[in-house]
Amino acid sequence: MFIRLEKDLPVLLFTLVGTSIVAALPQVQSAWLGIKEVYGEQDFGLRILREAMLAVLLAYACFEPRLRNGALTSPVLAFFAVIATYVLFEVGYALSLDLPLVVPMAGLRVFEYLPLAVIGFVTSRLGAGTYVIYKFAHYLRYYIALQAVLAIAQALWAPPLFGVSFLGGGRPFGTFVSPNLFGATMATCALVFALVPGMRNWLAVSVFLALLSGSRTAFISALLVLFFQVYAVLRPRDRWALVMPAPILAVGALLLASSPLLSGRDDADPTQDGRLDLWQRIFSNYIHGPMDLLFGWGLGLSSNTINILFGAEHFPGQFDSDSLYLFLLNGYGLVGLLAYLIFLWTTTRMSVHPNKGLVVMFIFVAGLTFNMWEYFPQNAILMFLWGTVLGTVYHAGPVPVMNGAFLSDSYPERLLKG
Repeated sequence: MFIRLEKDLPVLLFTLVGTSIVAALPQVQSAWLGIKEVYGEQDFGLRILREAMLAVLLAYACFEPRLRNGALTSPVLAFFAVIATYVLFEVGYALSLDLPLVVPMAGLRVFEYLPLAVIGFVTSRLGAGTYVIYKFAHYLRYYIALQAVLAIAQALWAPPLFGVSFLGGGRPFGTFVSPNLFGATMATCALVFALVPGMRNWLAVSVFLALLSGSRTAFISALLVLFFQVYAVLRPRDRWALVMPAPILAVGALLLASSPLLSGRDDADPTQDGRLDLWQRIFSNYIHGPMDLLFGWGLGLSSNTINILFGAEHFPGQFDSDSLYLFLLNGYGLVGLLAYLIFLWTTTRMSVHPNKGLVVMFIFVAGLTFNMWEYFPQNAILMFLWGTVLGTVYHAGPVPVMNGAFLSDSYPERLLKG
């Protein structure tokens, strides 16, 4: 049976990620000219390409019989039913606070690329997840090559709108609106290359670009990828020597990433960061009782989109979270936050993917100081990888596909060889 899924899906994923090259083109041009524009205050313009390409990919999933049949199973539908029920409750509560509809809609952005997780899950259950990631990573090399050329040029000659890089120019932003988004995407690309054998050179380039961006989150995420690479090559009896000092290494990495040399900013000291003061004020002022703690105090009030549209602190309880976990706590309460963390933990328990620890830990760490599910294309890549890892389970025999056809356990390996 000729299966086009393995050929089509990597191309569609790469095209989706590639739309980031043109989506922020007006802002990138302005930054090159020394004009710092606020992301989101511009006309939607080319950013519509992201949603258009996502719609194309979803349409393909609906018409591709294996993806459609794999998604329309009772466990997947039950999972979505539980999520939808709780989300509708939170939307209704936000509207009861007389918040405009756009506010809770902004709080739903964490689910925008959730269908990609389902596609990754089904693809992995079909036995094609390894091959799809393999082909996607090979296409991703061209994307990284373009970003590297632009980033190095910016790090040498761009105006220092976001700080100064260690190459003397401005902090590079590639084809993104800020160095933080650029660095986060480069760290995520490093994660993709870490999952594919023979990609160490491109892994190194991605880590270098993440470091060059001056983003603390990107730097720590990239170091996490390298940590797991070293961990994997050590003998099991020697790994304790790497795990024991891991907390100290993490603190050291945070201090190093916050230094003016790497961050390019003089205000990046984590002990004096206004973000910490903001978080403390949030817990002191906006949690008024058990209901606020359990169910949140307003879905969407911690979204960057709402801050841009209405201005900071326009609504009671509104703030810029700069953290996925504060975003979830604000919009979905402790119930939603714990559900997210439990699902991360469940992924590690259910999956037999050889790199499940790396992927899950990367997703966990990236969300500490960055709401990654709000930003493209990092959210698209990570959602697909999460679904692929979750769908990697042990099969004693061949996996049924459609019309009596089967994919054997050795199918991905045969594709890689042939």
